[in-house]
Amino acid sequence: MAVGYPTPGNRGNRMKAIVAQQAGQQLHLTPQLLQSIRLLQLDGLQLEMEVRRALEHNPLLELDEAPAEVADGASTDTAALDVAAFDELPEASMWDVRATSWQDGDDDRLHRVAAGESTDPQLRALQRLALELDQAQLGIAAFWLEHCNDAGYLEGDHAALIETGSRRFGVAPAALESVRQRLLHGDPAGMAARDPRECLLAQLASLPGAVPGRHLAQRILETSLDLLAGHELEAIAARLRAERDDVGEAVRLILSLQPRPGEELLPEQDVHVVPDVVVWFADGQWRVALNPACTPRLSINPAYERALAAAGDGEGAQRLRELAQQARWLTHGLSMRYDTLLRTAHAIVERQAAYLAQGDEAMAPLTLKEIADRIGVHESTVSRITSGKYMQTPRGTFELKHFLAVRLEGANVSGAAVKAMVRRLIESEPPQCPLADEAIAALLARQGIHIARRTVAKYREQLDIAPVRARRRNAGPLLARTG
Repeated sequence: MAVGYPTPGNRGNRMKAIVAQQAGQQLHLTPQLLQSIRLLQLDGLQLEMEVRRALEHNPLLELDEAPAEVADGASTDTAALDVAAFDELPEASMWDVRATSWQDGDDDRLHRVAAGESTDPQLRALQRLALELDQAQLGIAAFWLEHCNDAGYLEGDHAALIETGSRRFGVAPAALESVRQRLLHGDPAGMAARDPRECLLAQLASLPGAVPGRHLAQRILETSLDLLAGHELEAIAARLRAERDDVGEAVRLILSLQPRPGEELLPEQDVHVVPDVVVWFADGQWRVALNPACTPRLSINPAYERALAAAGDGEGAQRLRELAQQARWLTHGLSMRYDTLLRTAHAIVERQAAYLAQGDEAMAPLTLKEIADRIGVHESTVSRITSGKYMQTPRGTFELKHFLAVRLEGANVSGAAVKAMVRRLIESEPPQCPLADEAIAALLARQGIHIARRTVAKYREQLDIAPVRARRRNAGPLLARTG
């Protein structure tokens, strides 16, 4: 086959074609489409602010109190799944899954974090310790807090403070340090730390449940704080003989910690996540509905529409037409958002019904492209609609992206499901004879799931499970930390 080299004429024609193609694409990016795309990616709070702002600035718009019916395109022929109307939302009792209450604080992310009554930071810290320490120890705790700065770190030399405190309270240095350790590992973790390393290590140790990357993050803080300061991930990976992706995950965990724990004692505002979609099981099928609290419906005031129809060509009439056009674009964009969100949630529940019923080991492989093909939209549309949107299920409230799972190479299961299997095998291992990574890989191979020992080690690290030698040493708890 002959290869043609571009001539000046060919290059000119090709450039014209590219410019024409780009111009054609730009013609499709109308203001209406751009607004619809933007509405797709807003989270619930941002959407509420957008609607409120539109109502304030456009007198033609009004809020519909009665929710509209769901779109016909969201219905399905599958008997095991149904789209519900807003008035069919479930009672709390319908949500319970055995051993997985939807109201549990750890499993259900729809929860509130209430601030304490006192607004004095030191007093709030002492109130949290009042049930754990006696009066003398509370006095020592107050001494340590008095010598903390606003960020929560000790001010002054640690040894000198130990000497001063020992004289003041007439106790041994060990007793004084013991109370500081209670503060360091209390709530909030990291208080009275001598330096950022000690503060962050205490916070890592206090994180509840299994935390992906915790062990590696601890090693980074203990040995590679200098490299971490320069964000030299490749150098950290080389020093610790760890995979680059695992180091990146551990560093992200470290960066999520609070380097100024003293600020945690300041008065807080109530924080909560409101689900955009509600999913529950009733009458032998999974049902899906949009949360009416997150789906405000707007319409154009009929009186203004009649006035617009009778208006002439004056400046006031032109402004009215502009407002009407903006109102139509917004109402259409909201309808597009709700329809896309409902159909996306419907496709997710259809694919992950086994996970909702059985748990992590039943998590099916699912990608953005599969959802996009299922509902007939572009992959980028699914990416926008699954970011920052939450689904409340009997197993908890999760971001829609939680239900996306990569297919394990050469198998018909997801990596998330295999990770759950690894956890189950370790949780059920004999305490005196814990399973090595090679043994876990062999057990999974018997179930038709073939993964390398390194993959088992990676999943174990992500589950915050200690290596076999550490588990054998402890011989008591099966997991390094189970929450």
